[in-house]
Amino acid sequence: MNIMQDLRTSLGNVLDLGGPVVAILLLVSVLTLALILYKLWQFQAAGVGRHRALSAAIDAWDAGERQKAKKHLAQSTSYLAPVIDHAISQADTGNALVSQRLDAEAEARFARLESGFKVLDVVAQLAPLLGLFGTVLGMIEAFRTLQDAGSAVDPSLLAGGIWVALLTTAAGLAVAMPSALVLSWFEGRMHRERVFAERGLRTILAPTTATRDAQVHAA
Repeated sequence: MNIMQDLRTSLGNVLDLGGPVVAILLLVSVLTLALILYKLWQFQAAGVGRHRALSAAIDAWDAGERQKAKKHLAQSTSYLAPVIDHAISQADTGNALVSQRLDAEAEARFARLESGFKVLDVVAQLAPLLGLFGTVLGMIEAFRTLQDAGSAVDPSLLAGGIWVALLTTAAGLAVAMPSALVLSWFEGRMHRERVFAERGLRTILAPTTATRDAQVHAA
């Protein structure tokens, strides 16, 4: 109980020193953390990065082992499995628009996983600016206090005002840096997902065995 009271007291002191800017940054940090946790859960539920069975299905299809490919595909829990399944069902139709349709379906799934990335990007860019804004306001207040002191200038007044003002910049950076790092990690994961999907779809639509057979017939 004492720990909670100490925490509330410390939080109240920080808010009193930093003012409304720190309060806004604190609220933004809580919402950002909630968004990051949701995205981690979403990635886990979708099976992002877990494509072992799907990769085995693609490799089997590329080797001409169609039944084995379908068996591996049935075992996959990846969010890309329906797209690959659609690609397999349309592989022999010869429709030139199939590739574009499959790309669009994959992009629709990527878009759902990437929802919220813009929010993290905005937080990473605006949180330092918001902190700097609070610092400017704090500096203005510090110099106004110094002016009001008149001839009885106490250097501690200015020093105290400056460190309080810089508190908002520190708070802004503390919110922005983790957001930028997490966003970079999310974007890296999605880039790898796109590379995997691109390779998989192209392999299904133009497997090595079909290319080799076409070359033999042409010869």
